[in-house]
Amino acid sequence: MELQDLGLTDGLLEQAEGMLQPRQELARVLAVDRKVCWVRGAEEEFQAEVSGRFHFETESSMDFPCVGDWVCIEPASAGTAMIHAVLPRASFLQRKRPGKAITFQMIAANIDVAFVVQSCHYDFNPRRLDRYLVACRNGGIEPVVLLSKSDLFSAEEVEDLIADLKGAGVHAQILPLSNQTGEGVEAFHALLEPKRTYCFVGSSGVGKSTLINGLLGDPVLETQEVSGTGEGTHTTTRREILLLESGAMVIDTPGMRELGLVGVSEGMDETFQDIQALAQECRFSNCTHTQEPGCAVLAALESGELDPDRYHSYCKLMKENDHYNRSYVEKRRKDRDFGKHVKSVMKHKRK
Repeated sequence: MELQDLGLTDGLLEQAEGMLQPRQELARVLAVDRKVCWVRGAEEEFQAEVSGRFHFETESSMDFPCVGDWVCIEPASAGTAMIHAVLPRASFLQRKRPGKAITFQMIAANIDVAFVVQSCHYDFNPRRLDRYLVACRNGGIEPVVLLSKSDLFSAEEVEDLIADLKGAGVHAQILPLSNQTGEGVEAFHALLEPKRTYCFVGSSGVGKSTLINGLLGDPVLETQEVSGTGEGTHTTTRREILLLESGAMVIDTPGMRELGLVGVSEGMDETFQDIQALAQECRFSNCTHTQEPGCAVLAALESGELDPDRYHSYCKLMKENDHYNRSYVEKRRKDRDFGKHVKSVMKHKRK
């Protein structure tokens, strides 16, 4: 297998040539389970873990290998290979780590397209979709919205759902499909191209694993029966790259109950292009679009030009992003100050 078959681009290869050291080779991370990575090189697939030096010199958990990364490894004739470096990511999907800690969690890297799966039934929520679109676009990933379980609605009702999304400002490709009837499945399969990487994201039970099993032709990923309400059951427990016969690569991800956003200003601008366009007409350049006089966004809201739900979604995500950004910056400052203190104490002891 050529590394290009695993998605290696000319740009990544050029970067790798400046990073690879003697006895090292390039490989892609297929899966991560705690400290152990499963990687694939040109010749074979094997286990690897980060070197002691890499672990010591790396300050952020964000910089450790994740699914989809390209890494510089030193193969071992027996045992576990060593990962010495991670190539800069061409794209990435990240979130705030669940819980109170203000830290990032890298979900996957070097993704070409993210299929954001929402059920036409219990999971349909344009505001939740905004979160996924922001996260994808902030990481340089093209989002495509898949409306699963379309068989639970009439064709007219599904068209109304799509119209609702477009009316709410969603400017991504939207494709309804059903694993039960096969509606839209052929069109979905046609979207996948060889040597490209596709990630599936969405809530638990929306049918992500079932869609991937349909692509694989075998029930490789565990699924469970759908409940009477049309809600599936969470089964995926880890992220991994699966290679299709067509040459495309897919990443299944566990359903996310929480998708906190940190550092997503670029994703916000692209996802809310309509509001950003209105903001250019505001009287003040630092307008928060909440109470300032001469605010074009508030004027559009009052006139009915801007949907109230979309406006409130924008304000909520902006407030959340700003809050976590400030908290994260403050945490990093305290960490650096503590590190300096430890070094000072150790230096004094040596004297």
